[in-house]
Amino acid sequence: MGQVSISNRREINTRYMAPLEDDRDFLDSRKIGYTLWARKWRILTLALIATVLVALLMQSVTPVYRAVASLVIEPKGAMLISFQQTADPNNPTNDYLQTQISLIQSRDVAERAVRKLNLTEHPEFDPRQQVNLMQRGKMLLAELSPGLFPASWSTGETLTSSEVFDGAVLALMDHTAVAAVGKSQLVTIAVTLKDKQTAASAANALAHGYLESRLDAQIGDSVTASQWMNTRLVELRTQLQQSEAKLQSYRDAEGLVDVGGVVTISANELAKTSDSMVEARRQRADAQSQYQQVLSMSGKGADQLSSIPAVINNPVIQQFQADEARAQSKVDELSRRYGDRHPKMLAARSDLAAAQASMRIQVNQVLAGLKRNYQLAQSNEDSLRASVNSSRQQIQDISRKEFKLRELQRDVDSNRSLYDTFLTRLRETTATADIGLSNARIVDEAMLPMQPNTPRKSLILSIVALLALGLGCAFELLRDSMKNTFKSSDDIEKKLRLPVLGVVPLLKKKSRARIARQFERNDNAAFNEAIRTIRTSVMLDDIEDRRRVVVITSSIPGEGKSAIAVNLACALGRLDQVLLIEADLRRPTLARNFGLSNEKVGLANLINGSARGEDCVRHVGDIDVLPAGAVPSNPLELLASPGFRSFLEWAKKRYDRIIIDSPASQSVSDAALLCAMADAVLYVVKSDSTSVPQVQRGVGELLRNGAPVTGVILNQVSALNARYGHQGYYGYLPGETS
Repeated sequence: MGQVSISNRREINTRYMAPLEDDRDFLDSRKIGYTLWARKWRILTLALIATVLVALLMQSVTPVYRAVASLVIEPKGAMLISFQQTADPNNPTNDYLQTQISLIQSRDVAERAVRKLNLTEHPEFDPRQQVNLMQRGKMLLAELSPGLFPASWSTGETLTSSEVFDGAVLALMDHTAVAAVGKSQLVTIAVTLKDKQTAASAANALAHGYLESRLDAQIGDSVTASQWMNTRLVELRTQLQQSEAKLQSYRDAEGLVDVGGVVTISANELAKTSDSMVEARRQRADAQSQYQQVLSMSGKGADQLSSIPAVINNPVIQQFQADEARAQSKVDELSRRYGDRHPKMLAARSDLAAAQASMRIQVNQVLAGLKRNYQLAQSNEDSLRASVNSSRQQIQDISRKEFKLRELQRDVDSNRSLYDTFLTRLRETTATADIGLSNARIVDEAMLPMQPNTPRKSLILSIVALLALGLGCAFELLRDSMKNTFKSSDDIEKKLRLPVLGVVPLLKKKSRARIARQFERNDNAAFNEAIRTIRTSVMLDDIEDRRRVVVITSSIPGEGKSAIAVNLACALGRLDQVLLIEADLRRPTLARNFGLSNEKVGLANLINGSARGEDCVRHVGDIDVLPAGAVPSNPLELLASPGFRSFLEWAKKRYDRIIIDSPASQSVSDAALLCAMADAVLYVVKSDSTSVPQVQRGVGELLRNGAPVTGVILNQVSALNARYGHQGYYGYLPGETS
């Protein structure tokens, strides 16, 4: 028999029993991934079922179509009256666009569309063709008991034409959505109906109805403005006529024909007369000065008078003075030649006297002329002064008339200008009243929708599939988190504070008999290696004391303890003399799994003395097997009898190892009794199946009863949990033949 010697085995056990740090709050993404991958088929099945159900449900849903018409609305428009104050048309605002959107959604536009398309007869808009749940309930009750309920319940309410029309309008407004496209001036009108043809027609009718309402509003404004201007024009015409009548009456009363001309002529005359008066005053002053000089020398001789500047400067006087000077010069010259009586001298003196006489006569004439000139200048000045005073008075009088006349003329001109302006604008407004100056136009008319708007089957199915996958994943994760079981060796060490002697992989699609002798077949390297690991752990416990009697138990039936017991016995049988005892006297399976011919003979028969030992113990392969035998009525009493203890003492002397397959510790009390007789107890836990509290309760009871629980065997570990628990190294081992 081979032995494995390792020192400080107790220290290793102590280390296994030490408390480990709890990391329940640690989120292990790898564990989540492994969990989801292990349940992938259930998750995919759930998603597929949900998708198929929704697809079938959508087949019964009536498709709804959405038709969209697009308009562009520019915030500008023509002014009806030129002097009317309006907002700046070049400053588009969001408020304006929102106002137009509200106008599109108004009842007036909806009524136009209902009238145009005659939607009162359409099933989706006619309230008479729509029966709600309450009406159906009333009709059903009226049919069941006609006499108990009013007749209107069976026939429904009678609606007037106006109520039907209002219902159609409200239905169209409910099915219409108007929205602006981003920050642009585009507006979309969307109508959602079951009838795609009606949806497109309704969207176009709403768009045209909005444009028509705008045009009607503009035409109405033009008509209103024209009516107001007509009324105002009559008032202005009356005011103009009254002002013209006042002007003409004033002209007639004052005898004015052309005030502007009269005032202009009188002013010129006054200016000329004033200039003439100034000239006359100057002339009179000159004449007066000359005349004063004459008067001052009136008592003196002719020679003194001739020295007056006015006389000297007279050309005639200057001529006579020249003649007198020549005559005097001739006399003076002849006097030097001839005597006084000389004829020439006498003739010269005669000429000189004649010249002097003419000079005096001429001087007197000039003096008389200066007097006349003074008198004329005085008279002319007085006449012109009187004329200026008369003209000034006349002009002042005309100025007063002119002021009044101009005031009346201004009233006439102002009234005429205002009247002409209104008359011109009235003619323009009347001429363009029927021309649409709309600032909105249709960009794209609604086309017949090819695909329904709802339900969007592909989108809905995709969403449902994703939601189902998400819910399936969440459900599996929640189920896994709520499933308080052991999945790995770490879980056992943390929650039981016991060492893990081995991790046995799950064998899928194998019969119970085949699993029971899997180690002998050697067709699964991972399973065989796991059994060898358990065998090594059992042998390592023999360092101080030989552990001959090994009891294998579990919390509940079905955890695979019998298969572990058989395969461990086979593994130990290659090194030691091994006896495998089936102590589960209630549900024996060992004889059937080994294919023993006489399965009715075994431990129960041996204890009660009905059979001999050589008849009960069978040699199978490398081990001896003692099946349970016939199922007794008192299994616990048999196991507690001295006969069983005596048999164990006899077996210890003959065999190196005695492997006892015990019943489940939480099912019956047989296990506690057997574990108390054992040298070592191996506790089998089924991976991801047995709850943690159940295992803790079973192990605790054994420990309290003094059972030597050596360690735990984690059985039927799936490939996922094996990978997560770092036990996947079994998978690379090749099969062995020895």
